[in-house]
Amino acid sequence: MGTEKQTFEEALARLEEVVRELEASQLSLDLALELFAEGITLSKYCNSCLEQAEQKIQMLMTDGELKDAPANLVGGNR
Repeated sequence: MGTEKQTFEEALARLEEVVRELEASQLSLDLALELFAEGITLSKYCNSCLEQAEQKIQMLMTDGELKDAPANLVGGNR
């Protein structure tokens, strides 16, 4: 599944699964490299989601006070 269609939670769950597979299995080099590459892609996607969430939070906070969200941030659009 491409990361573009995954939620943050789905991507994080798959990343955790990839890490477990890499840590616990006796994998062939080719499979280990494939999983590692998938993990890097998932990690970058999750990091991007977190950065976007942080930006949204910063936009909502002014001097410790919440303000109305801009229209382009309402509804969880990425």
